[in-house]
Amino acid sequence: MINHTFSAILFGLALGTSALAADHGQNGHAMPAEQAMDPVWADGTVKKVNADAGKVTISHGPLASLDMPAMTMVFRVSDPAMLDQMKPGNRIRFVVERRGGALTVTALQPGR
Repeated sequence: MINHTFSAILFGLALGTSALAADHGQNGHAMPAEQAMDPVWADGTVKKVNADAGKVTISHGPLASLDMPAMTMVFRVSDPAMLDQMKPGNRIRFVVERRGGALTVTALQPGR
């Protein structure tokens, strides 16, 4: 009886370990949700570029990835070179993420 109980415990541990390993991907580490999802593009119009501060003001439609309604707001940019591509009045498509507590534009395309 002890051997059967011990075997059952080992079998349960083995199942639990393999289930945990399956949940953590190749390296045994869980992937953050924001890395697992495809980027969500938003449409907007550049209102102001502040190259010295590394920020841009954008009037944008809803930001589905952040559950945010349409509004005008200031964003940081992940790469200062993005600011060279933006001028007030430009229509743009962009991806925004929360990085270090700040909303940051991480990808940019000309708008439609």
